[in-house]
Amino acid sequence: MKVSIAKAAQELGVHPETLRRWEAIGKIKAERTERGHRRYDLSKLVQAKKALKFLPNQHTLAYARVSSHDQKEDLKRQSAVLESFCTTNGWPFEIIQDLGSGLNYQKKGLKKVIKAICSGSIDRLVITHKDRLMRFGAELIFSLCEQFGVEVIVINSKEESSFEDDLVQDVLEIITVFSARLYGSRSRKNKKILQALSEAANAL
Repeated sequence: MKVSIAKAAQELGVHPETLRRWEAIGKIKAERTERGHRRYDLSKLVQAKKALKFLPNQHTLAYARVSSHDQKEDLKRQSAVLESFCTTNGWPFEIIQDLGSGLNYQKKGLKKVIKAICSGSIDRLVITHKDRLMRFGAELIFSLCEQFGVEVIVINSKEESSFEDDLVQDVLEIITVFSARLYGSRSRKNKKILQALSEAANAL
């Protein structure tokens, strides 16, 4: 069966950029449509992936994140899934845990991940869901991975995580950022708007 690059990446649990990189180094082949779109033979691609197992001495970085202290149990579950996945594949790995909003680009763990990618000290990055990396902008990190030859594996690539509490925390953080400015005007109307927004976020 011939499938698009998006479908092939979804079925294999890898990022589309990974397939482009495999093709560029000649490890897989893709046919082209009249409009230049890639089409993959899925059965051959599955076989190729089995042959593309990385060597045991290569290093894997696994990243887990939650938004608040209330979600620490979920952080443990993410880490357990990552540990089991990497161990099953026989990869030496390190798990980095972050506690902070997916909208915060200054998290210590995220900075460590970016530094590892850019320094060439890792061979692959493993996450449970794309939004565990960042709520928005994960594609930028994936582009960095492509640039520096880092494999990206999203374990649950077919569905995004549905952590409603996490989303609430992100919304509340946005409200907090603007609240200082709005409260500074000492406007009673602004205060009522902020209160309504907070109540709406907590009701999600």
